Amino acid sequence: MTKTIVSTDKAPAAIGTYSQATKVGNTVYFSGQIPLDPASMELLNESIETQIHQVFKNLSAVAVAAGGSLNDIVKLNIFLTDLSCFATVNEIMSEYFSEPYPARAAIGVKELPKGANVEMDGIMVVPI
Repeated sequence: MTKTIVSTDKAPAAIGTYSQATKVGNTVYFSGQIPLDPASMELLNESIETQIHQVFKNLSAVAVAAGGSLNDIVKLNIFLTDLSCFATVNEIMSEYFSEPYPARAAIGVKELPKGANVEMDGIMVVPI
C-alpha cells in the first residue's frame, strides 16, 4: 500500500516529527489537533468552548484536504485536561457531526501540548 502525507495550510502546521495526517488506501489517520490558529500558530485560549470549536475546525480542514469531511470520521479520540467539560464537547460536537456518529473515546489527561485543554485525533474512511 502507498502511504500519502496529507497537509494543508488551513490547519496548524506540524510542530514536531509528525504529519497532519497519513492516508493509506482510503483510510486517513489524523494526528492530534489542539486549538491552534493555523495562521498565527498561537493557542486560542479564551474558553474551553473556543478551544473545542477550533479543534473541530482544524480536524475539518485536514479531512477536506484528505478528500473527505468530518462525517467520514469513523473513530474519534478526545483528550481533555478536565473531564467535567465532556458535556460541552458533546454539545459542540453535535454542531459538526450528524448521525451516525463516529465511535469515540474521551480520555482525561494531566496536560496537553502548549497548555491546551483539549486535543483530538481520529481515523477517517473516505469514499472511493
